Amino acid sequence: MHYYIITGASRGLGKALAEAVLRQPGTTVVGVSRHATIEHERYLHQPLDLSDIAAVENNLHKVFPRWTDAASVTLINNAAVVGEIGYVGEQTNEHYNFVFDVNLVAPAMLMNTFLSAYSGLTVPRTLLNISSGAAQRPVDGWAAYCASKAALDALTATAHKEQDLRGSGVRVRSLSPGVIDTGMQEHIRAADPTSFSEAARFADYHAQGRLASAEDVAGRIIVWLQRPTAEAEPVLLRLADL
Repeated sequence: MHYYIITGASRGLGKALAEAVLRQPGTTVVGVSRHATIEHERYLHQPLDLSDIAAVENNLHKVFPRWTDAASVTLINNAAVVGEIGYVGEQTNEHYNFVFDVNLVAPAMLMNTFLSAYSGLTVPRTLLNISSGAAQRPVDGWAAYCASKAALDALTATAHKEQDLRGSGVRVRSLSPGVIDTGMQEHIRAADPTSFSEAARFADYHAQGRLASAEDVAGRIIVWLQRPTAEAEPVLLRLADL
């Protein structure tokens, strides 16, 4: 059985990833999200609010069962939030707690537990973090999102180096999937232009049909996950690299 643990599996790219996996025989998905929106005999829902770090810590053992029939195990840290769009100095401090908890602290705890829980396995293991192009450039109004995704990329690169030095065989990657037609984009398009200078550009992406579908992006990711690791493959991937 090929096991996939996917956060944010209730909607958007996370749901599309889970559904793409489940269309293939011999797979099981553990979906980590607040709500269950998938009904399937091989889908296991783990209710969890990733902004509640105490709850995450207390329930990690439920996310990573000790499977005895695993042919491969994959963790996809997909869940993320932009949070309220606004400039630094014009936000509540709670905003930063919320965004960093969901986008960085919870994924770091999931990564740490995944690597520990399955360290004794010899089957293929992959840890994929869904990042963003915003990790590489400043986007006004998105400071917490940009910073949390940049930190997630750094965490990915460091964990990759560590696993390589250990010779564990675990594939650790981060992927910037591009601009996808999800609820996050709806939230972005609704932003006040005075707090987000790129509002018109993102509205144009939608108006001109330039947003990728979650289903298409998920399909490409699953195909990549099931291929052997390519030599000289970058640790910080873009969709074009898949």
